[in-house]
Amino acid sequence: MRFLRQSMIGLFLAAVTLGLFVWAVMLVMGAVGERLAEKPFAPPARERVFTVNVILAEPGRHVPELESFGEVASRRTLELRAAGGGRVVALADAFEDGGEVTAGQILVEIDPAETQAAVDRAQSDLLDAEAEVRDAARGLVLARDELTAAQDQAALRKRAFERQVDLAERGVGTVATSETTELAAAAARAVVLARRQAEAQAEARVDQAATRQARARIALAETQRRLADTVLRAPFDGMLNETSVVEGRLVSANERLADLIDPDALEVSFRVSTAQYVRLLDEAGRVNKAPVTVVLDVAGVDLTASGVITRARAATGEGLTGRVVFAALDTAAGFKPGDFVTVRVQEPALDGVVRLPSSAVDAQGEVLVLEGGDRLAALNVEVLRRQGDDVLVRGPLAGREVVEARSPLLGAGIAVKPLRDTGAAPEVPTAPAMITLSDARRAKLVAFVTDNKRMPEAAKARVLAQLAEPEVSAATIERIESRMGG
Repeated sequence: MRFLRQSMIGLFLAAVTLGLFVWAVMLVMGAVGERLAEKPFAPPARERVFTVNVILAEPGRHVPELESFGEVASRRTLELRAAGGGRVVALADAFEDGGEVTAGQILVEIDPAETQAAVDRAQSDLLDAEAEVRDAARGLVLARDELTAAQDQAALRKRAFERQVDLAERGVGTVATSETTELAAAAARAVVLARRQAEAQAEARVDQAATRQARARIALAETQRRLADTVLRAPFDGMLNETSVVEGRLVSANERLADLIDPDALEVSFRVSTAQYVRLLDEAGRVNKAPVTVVLDVAGVDLTASGVITRARAATGEGLTGRVVFAALDTAAGFKPGDFVTVRVQEPALDGVVRLPSSAVDAQGEVLVLEGGDRLAALNVEVLRRQGDDVLVRGPLAGREVVEARSPLLGAGIAVKPLRDTGAAPEVPTAPAMITLSDARRAKLVAFVTDNKRMPEAAKARVLAQLAEPEVSAATIERIESRMGG
């Protein structure tokens, strides 16, 4: 009986378990069927709105700036060379690299002994030539006097001959006497001819003496010039560069001794493209006298000078492109020849143009503008100049709001949320309140922070450093005391 009773109880429990399992399976199957029979829930689609910064396009008059790089040079640079050879006997105190000299100052003296001797010889030759001129002049006077005397004697001989002929015609004189007087007249004429030759020789001697005197003067002037060239003087105010001589050195003729540079006559040469050069021309095809600004970056400090364009180089140069333009500098304190500088040239002003950030215009010259309903539209503009991070454009943008920075997510027809620059000054954060702690209160706070095992060591060191200051932030004190429980 006991076995039968336990068997019946086991069968009953098995039947109950099977029924419960079947009921659970039916419940799960019913729930799954109901879930599959339901329609899927889809949230309503919502358009994505992008936030963009917009700026108001305001056409106006803008002066473009052309930027290039150039080199500073001096308009007055002179190579000082020795006119003649010799030994250097004296140098100016300022004859060194960077030495400042004034116009007319003696820089170098070369031993003048040989040239002085040449001057003395030339002076002696000139004295001899002058004496020869005087002697020739006296000889010419004497030759003319002798010619006059010979002419007088010839005239007397001629009258005597004519008188003798007259006597012979009247039968008083003889033929022999007539021939004698005729021979005497002929001899007198020969003497006149000889005296004329002597006068011509005296005149030629005068001319030769004058020529010799002129040559002697030329030789004297040349030797005096060579003597003056033994002293080298500064032709203008300036500074010396690359000096290469010392006192006592032998120099040769035409040897380069130094360079003299005028630091106040500086100019800058810079190269621009052909298109940029064309924009600098006036109606006559000449370069505009446009103002320029030259900037030299020296260890983070900008040296600035102003000037004006003066000319352009006549030729481009083999293998080069663009044009080289020169500008004279007005005030160039701190600049030196050879400095590599940045040059900014003010081009002619442009009217009716808009200045936009470079990020607002794409490579095709297209900008995005705000339409009604805060949607974007694309407009094509003409890019006239690029000015650093900005561009100057011309197009139908007057009074329209332009997207400041384009992105691949933005395009025509996209809804946006515009952010406009109201021009309000940004809020300046106020400094935290500081409290001066008493010694007891400071010690209590320091002890709590020191004993805190959960605080990282880096944070603990930072807080202890703040508590060591004479004044501690009120927020820090409040945060520590709130953790202390009082």
